[in-house]
Amino acid sequence: MRRPAFAVAAVAALLLVSMASPAQAITDGVPDGDDHPQVGLMVAFDADGPAWRCSGTLISPTVYLTAGHCTYGATHVEIWFGDDIRDAAANSYPTTGDVSGTPYTHPQYDDAAFYLYDVGVVVLDEPVILPEYGTLPTLNLLDTLGAKSGKKNVTFTAVGYGLQKSFPDAASWKDQAERLRMVSYPKLNQINTGFTGDGSLLLSNNAHTGGTCSGDSGGPNFLGDSLVIAGVTSFGLNSTCAGTGGVYRVDRADDLAFIGSFLD
Repeated sequence: MRRPAFAVAAVAALLLVSMASPAQAITDGVPDGDDHPQVGLMVAFDADGPAWRCSGTLISPTVYLTAGHCTYGATHVEIWFGDDIRDAAANSYPTTGDVSGTPYTHPQYDDAAFYLYDVGVVVLDEPVILPEYGTLPTLNLLDTLGAKSGKKNVTFTAVGYGLQKSFPDAASWKDQAERLRMVSYPKLNQINTGFTGDGSLLLSNNAHTGGTCSGDSGGPNFLGDSLVIAGVTSFGLNSTCAGTGGVYRVDRADDLAFIGSFLD
């Protein structure tokens, strides 16, 4: 069992959906356009209706990979795959997506320690056919990154629909929260340290490389410019999404077995 040595005062990258102020993307990034059509925006429903939103990736025509805290407690999910969903009326946001599905969460997930097994999937009611899908890493693939000299040159491609800018509470009215699929290219800061344990990564989050923020939870962090999903966006360390972003690795045996059971 992975037991990261940190007790994170984490800002889970997850935000309640609000009709008046829809939940919030990538910070200091650029619009993704059609580069990653397999990445979609999800709205999770509970007994009361639309409850929160996250990002995620199709890894097959019917399996969408996201974070465990995005699926936990949800009874139903609606997903949009357009790169621009700002026109809520035209896109039937947040009630009727391009496709709906059933959420599943890692069986060992605990919401009180979400960073330990923070992976979930949504099984779609209908297939979404694309030329390419996200792919899973091989077992323990990311361990090789820590051994590389100059690990700051190890880059990722982060994609999501979350906040573009986040400000302290007193200035939260300045938050930039467009429903756009955005992309940034963070660098590896930490792997297999006392802080991350062997289940997470810390990636850069600054004006030079960009990073992730609220609403990007569950979105992919592709290895380099590939479609290999190193991990899903999991947590932040402050409310302004500055400094670093936390990624939950999906290259461990239990994660690959859980995800693979739906691909089978």
